[in-house]
Amino acid sequence: MAEQPQPISPLKNFFAGGFGGVCLVFVGHPLDTIKVRLQTQPKPQPGQPPLYSGTFDCFRKTLVGEGIRGLYRGMAAPIVGVTPMFAVCFFGFGLGKRLQQRKPDDVLTYPQLFAAGMLSGVFTTVIMAPGERIKCLLQIQAATGETKYSGSLDCAKQLYREAGIRGVYKGTVLTLMRDVPASGMYFMTYEWLKNILTPEGKSVSDLSVPRILFAGGLAGIFNWAVAIPPDVLKSRFQTAPAGKYPNGFRDVLRELIREEGVASLYKGFTAVMIRAFPANAACFLGFEVAMKFLNWIAPSL
Repeated sequence: MAEQPQPISPLKNFFAGGFGGVCLVFVGHPLDTIKVRLQTQPKPQPGQPPLYSGTFDCFRKTLVGEGIRGLYRGMAAPIVGVTPMFAVCFFGFGLGKRLQQRKPDDVLTYPQLFAAGMLSGVFTTVIMAPGERIKCLLQIQAATGETKYSGSLDCAKQLYREAGIRGVYKGTVLTLMRDVPASGMYFMTYEWLKNILTPEGKSVSDLSVPRILFAGGLAGIFNWAVAIPPDVLKSRFQTAPAGKYPNGFRDVLRELIREEGVASLYKGFTAVMIRAFPANAACFLGFEVAMKFLNWIAPSL
């Protein structure tokens, strides 16, 4: 059984989650850029080396060619989207926990925490899908040298003009396939680690900063261990020209496995895992700090 602080406040989760999301983007966006470029680089011609030989080669080429700004390319979209997205994500988790409690002091099991986390993944897709689409297009644009979009807003306008709302939300099903199970793993792992890291006789709310960072970082790694294959398919699908994959993710999956093998589903693995620990450690630390502040200024919220 999992021990949680009571009572659960979805509204406090909403505000604290937004702050945690901003912390995550600032720490993790450079390696997210590397991940997307590795996942979407074109297949090399016979006898030609790939554009990037790996994570560190991509990092070096981006830094040399574009400077620090290149690593933060496309960050406006996730910053604008991530505050409400993580706010909704943590709200969904808090609501999922609340809905499964018969009494306010009920302690949820780990499967119940997993289910609450999955609900948060459904909630965030409405915001996540268009933000991911715009971010990926801007990230690969800089790598190819073409300048079709001047920024996040211009990208959104062009996508809407070309294909309407469906163009903006291209990849929604794959975003759901990635985020629903991964979010369940994310929150369940964090709650489990908080419980086992809490010294006997102490409350989880008194967990030290290093232990919060450790729990949050590992939760991020477990999250991405589940999310990487659908994330590869999503990145490829969202950045493909219109009409290339008429049957959606099934066409992407067939093409990847036929041309590059099953290992292609784990493209960007190193970049993802290097990013996952510090970014999610920052996210959960930001969330816990914000929650303590909210509990102090508005204990009845």
